[in-house]
Amino acid sequence: MWKDIPVPFYMTVHFFEVMNPKEVLRGAKPVLSQRGPYVYREFRYKTNITFHDNDTVSFLEYRNLFFQPHLSNGTEDEYIIVPNILMMGAAVMMEHLPNFVKLLLSGALAGLKQEAFMNRTVGEIMWGYEDPLIDTINTLVPGLIPFKGKFGLFAELNNSNSGLFTVNTGMKDISRVHMVDSWNGLKKVNYWRSSECNMINGTAGEMWPPFMSPTSLEFYSPDACRSMTLVYEQSGKFEGVPTYRFVAPKTLFANGTDYPPNEGFCPCMQSGIQNVSTCRLNAPIFISHPHFYNADPALVNAVEGLHPSKDQHGLFLDVHPMTGIPMNCSIKLQLNLYIKQVSGIIQTGKIKPVVLPLLWFAESGSIEGSVLKQFYTNLVLIPSLLDYLQYIFLGLSVPLIISAAVLMAMSQVRACRCLMRDAHIAAGLPWPSRNWAASR
Repeated sequence: MWKDIPVPFYMTVHFFEVMNPKEVLRGAKPVLSQRGPYVYREFRYKTNITFHDNDTVSFLEYRNLFFQPHLSNGTEDEYIIVPNILMMGAAVMMEHLPNFVKLLLSGALAGLKQEAFMNRTVGEIMWGYEDPLIDTINTLVPGLIPFKGKFGLFAELNNSNSGLFTVNTGMKDISRVHMVDSWNGLKKVNYWRSSECNMINGTAGEMWPPFMSPTSLEFYSPDACRSMTLVYEQSGKFEGVPTYRFVAPKTLFANGTDYPPNEGFCPCMQSGIQNVSTCRLNAPIFISHPHFYNADPALVNAVEGLHPSKDQHGLFLDVHPMTGIPMNCSIKLQLNLYIKQVSGIIQTGKIKPVVLPLLWFAESGSIEGSVLKQFYTNLVLIPSLLDYLQYIFLGLSVPLIISAAVLMAMSQVRACRCLMRDAHIAAGLPWPSRNWAASR
């Protein structure tokens, strides 16, 4: 179960289409329309599994994604209007460079007919598209975007691994099983400004140590470049199996002002979004809950078309506390791009500063079929039967105990009568016979 997880995982993606791109260029509030979902079946498998002498094991986990048309509301060939991510991201990144560099870029953008918003297919935005802007930016500002070829938001996700995890096997200490020892050989990352924020805590996010307490759980997320802590919300059942539900606290993406321990993730903006530029090529990318759920209302009000809801946009993990195995989960994140007018780059128009949602996605899975049946039988049905049997055995044993006590008492009475008779005879005293006792 640990090597090849027998749980059907799905990734669902919702895009935010900009309905008024021309008006946004003139300073208007963006109007968004949610598109999708576009659903992908996700297969995970581990390779390079190596056991070490220090009670740890290393592995690479790969993800393969396959589009599911019958589960989706739309196809990968549909066109969507979104920000020109490369151009607008590069513009913000170059904001503080000399004006002549920005003017050169603006002229190059005009020659390439680049605009602030683009109309591309879902497949192109997801998995990549050729763009001459990449070579142009690398020529004008070497190293600004250190990659070549296609650009896509999920280009590095499919058919790739999430880094080399080394985790504890629990052979010597079961309370340490699945806990991360290192990631890519690191005990800490170096993306953030504090030692606490750089710590690699918890597990790899697949399983947790057994005998969990209803408090919190932690895992390291390479996608978010950080460790995350979820908190206990309630006890429940999934298909009859007892679970603890863990959810994201409001402090998960809070800024350093509202929650000082998060100061290391800054520079910050409003609470509810996290700046991940330091681990995303310095691009002005922010992550959050979908629709800015649990975020500062100013973020929601800066655009039109968002409707945050706990049921639809809150992430959760339902874990069986005795084994630490997730029974049902849905991890949801939103990608946002910070855009604004940048002086010297005329293509940015008069865009007002805004954290603009690009898309949100959910990775969800639940145990089902024969695995769920086996789980329920071994961890619910059999223990319940054993509980009932102990009461049955206890009920059957009561008459036996009473019978044994009666027999023991009768035996003691007989022994006592024999001793009294022998004592009377030894003293020369008469002992009443059965007939005499009966006549009395």
